[in-house]
Amino acid sequence: MIRFVKNALLVAVAIVIVPLSVSNRHPVTVSLNPFDPTDPRFAITDIPLFWVIFASLALGIVLGGVGAWARQGKWRKEARAKRREVRKWQGEAEHLREIVEPAAAKPGLPAPKSRSAA
Repeated sequence: MIRFVKNALLVAVAIVIVPLSVSNRHPVTVSLNPFDPTDPRFAITDIPLFWVIFASLALGIVLGGVGAWARQGKWRKEARAKRREVRKWQGEAEHLREIVEPAAAKPGLPAPKSRSAA
């Protein structure tokens, strides 16, 4: 089922990407200088428009992922602290089991006999 969903999603993305790239293949100039767009030192020339669109989309996905990862830092830190605490308490429980089990194996005094009220 997962494989079908992945393939269906891939086909849907391909249906959008292929016409977009075919219709936007004319060369453009991307200027990286906002104060003087005609400055050729900070410009990328003759790059297809669909590459600019895809690069912008990829950059947005990467920046969004980094932002989400950074926001979740406090939760990862808390999870690490909880894992350390669990290991500590499991070690304590294991230590107590080692102490109690040998003591339980030793025979103790017999249970007192109950008196009948006769």
